[in-house]
Amino acid sequence: MKTSKEIYKVEGMSCTACAASVNSMLAAVEGVVSANVNFSNQTVLVEFDPEKASIKQLEDAVSAIGYRLITDKGMMADEESREAGRLRKARINLLASFSFAIPVFVISMFLPGLAYRNWIMLALSCPVMFWFGREFFVIAWKRARHATTNMDTLVAMGSGTAFLFSLYNTFFPSVNPMKGMGSSMYYEAAVVIISFILLGRFLEERARGKTSSAIRKLMNLGVKTARVIRNGEEKEVLISKVRIGDIVVIRPGEKIPVDGHVTEGDSLVNESMITGESVPLTKKAGDQVIGATLNQTGSLLILAEKIGEQTMLAQIIRLVEQAQGSRAPVQKTVDRIASVFVPVVIGIAVLTFLSWLVFFPGMGFSHALTTAVSVLIIACPCALGLATPTAIIVGLGKAAQHGILIKDAPGLEEFCKLDVLVFDKTGTITSGKPGVSEIQWDQNEHLAQDAVAEISAAVASIEWRSEHPYARALMDFFNVPQNTANTVVGFESVTGKGVSGLYNQNRYHIGSPTYVTGNSCLISDELLGYHQLLRNQAFSVVYIARNLRVVAVAAISDTIKPGSAAAVKELKNMGLEVHMLSGDSVAISSQIASKTGIDFFKAEASPLQKSEYIREIQKSGKKVGMVGDGINDSPALALADVGIAMGTGTDIAIESARIILLKGDLAKLALALKISRQTVQTIRVNLFWAFFYNVLSIPVAAGILYPFTGFLLNPMIAGAAMAFSSVSVVSNSLLLKTRKIK
Repeated sequence: MKTSKEIYKVEGMSCTACAASVNSMLAAVEGVVSANVNFSNQTVLVEFDPEKASIKQLEDAVSAIGYRLITDKGMMADEESREAGRLRKARINLLASFSFAIPVFVISMFLPGLAYRNWIMLALSCPVMFWFGREFFVIAWKRARHATTNMDTLVAMGSGTAFLFSLYNTFFPSVNPMKGMGSSMYYEAAVVIISFILLGRFLEERARGKTSSAIRKLMNLGVKTARVIRNGEEKEVLISKVRIGDIVVIRPGEKIPVDGHVTEGDSLVNESMITGESVPLTKKAGDQVIGATLNQTGSLLILAEKIGEQTMLAQIIRLVEQAQGSRAPVQKTVDRIASVFVPVVIGIAVLTFLSWLVFFPGMGFSHALTTAVSVLIIACPCALGLATPTAIIVGLGKAAQHGILIKDAPGLEEFCKLDVLVFDKTGTITSGKPGVSEIQWDQNEHLAQDAVAEISAAVASIEWRSEHPYARALMDFFNVPQNTANTVVGFESVTGKGVSGLYNQNRYHIGSPTYVTGNSCLISDELLGYHQLLRNQAFSVVYIARNLRVVAVAAISDTIKPGSAAAVKELKNMGLEVHMLSGDSVAISSQIASKTGIDFFKAEASPLQKSEYIREIQKSGKKVGMVGDGINDSPALALADVGIAMGTGTDIAIESARIILLKGDLAKLALALKISRQTVQTIRVNLFWAFFYNVLSIPVAAGILYPFTGFLLNPMIAGAAMAFSSVSVVSNSLLLKTRKIK
């Protein structure tokens, strides 16, 4: 059987229970081998036999339960504008719903004597019920037809019951008072429930839009056109027209369009967006180059070897998509409770209604209906709808005040459950740019103070003219303002090797050991021994020679960020296992791991190997967090249970992650973990309060005390209990804001 694998967008999912329903409906279609719904980015990966299952059948299966499967490739390609449209619609519905709900609440709570009060509340409630909140009732009805429930069912049952009961009392105000039950109104409960749920939906839609833009930004890294040599002529063609075997011309400052190898020329190429390493690499004939990397200094001719879906960038995009698609959605506590709670409440309400009709027929139909309505009203999910959003909003605000951006509730919940935290090296643990760690002067030269000052000024002045990253490191180290009275004469630069020039009539050579000694510069045995010591410690070495004599040796490395070691120590003390991944050499990675107290590391790791490293840890049953800052980290960030990006890193890493350290300070990680634990604890307490009054009062509302005490729970009391549970939830969430972080 020949099957096809396709990724489609799904519109309308509001919770993980929705995702599970879409998954089961697609899996039930004949010819579908598997369906994997990703709630976080609203997609589904479907493997099916095209001869047995048509696209129309897949669309119909999803449509049957109230959602929409987007299979048109053109519509999927325009996902950015469609996401903006959905977010705009969610914002309008939210604002409009509250604009009607607030007056209803004010009239209900504070204006009991207002003329035509009930009719005014009815008029204001109708737009919320039948327009802004209609989606809840439509989906609840479609799910009911398939004998399933979710959060929409709770919203529809709670708000619908409150509205219908109020509508009944509005048109027949004299019926219930005859039975001593009171003609209470619950319009405010109905519209407030819908408004707050719409607030949660808006926040989720906004977070999803930010997350899904990671793939689009990765795609935008690619080059749109390329210059190729065909029949001896240079032509500019669309990237889709480049063929394997073409000779591609790359000028200084341009991105390399395809993967291949250099056939002519030499240049510095910045591959940091792929490898994560900050130092540009020298590329000459025979060296491999990667598409989407930046050519900096010279012109290159490259032979195209991998194009389109074969390039490294395309592989990274696929890795991010697969990682996001393979992550199992976190089953929210609310939906787990709802799957049991809703059918139980409905069953109790029906049982209550029938019991009063059978065992107390003298009380009448109206009394039985009112009692059943009391059960449904007290089970109304207003507090349930507030339980998570209020805690999340306060928790996210508290984290933001400390420079920590947490994108969504699932990321917050998962963060406090992590067993392992994996760090990228460059730009995360280290600063991501080279710096001079130390410098050794030649003691045999007996350099006077003024000679050292002149050499320092000479190095700063000469390196000011260089484009190499080590030039900036030397300038920053010597920190000597350029002396305009002493200009550099005869400046020369050899790409990727070194520079030379005359300063104060002295000839200087600065660069790699082979470049400096290759220009007949001599070095003392003492400095040569120091050079070897630095090499053994994995430092890069730069020689500084004056008048054909090496006068100083500088040790250059990617410097460890202040606080990295302390952050690692605190995380280990909190019970986390700390690992490090790097594209750098084993020697350098080992040195960084040793200095920061990291016990496990993998060096020379490609983006694919970083993802595989995360996957292997997850296979052992551990939950893994990944901390990174580069494009090369994005697949691992997406695959990890929680991705954490440095705010100083690339947009792709930031969009692929669920938690962002805005200033790139690793010390904030432990703080984020503590806030995560506090917020999750608050959510759990909120859920307790959300159900405590309801669960306690449902049997009373059903009339369980009536045979013994003659007490019946008035719907007004039921509404008060529901309101009190909401107040408890909001109050508990607000306490999180002032709670100390321990």
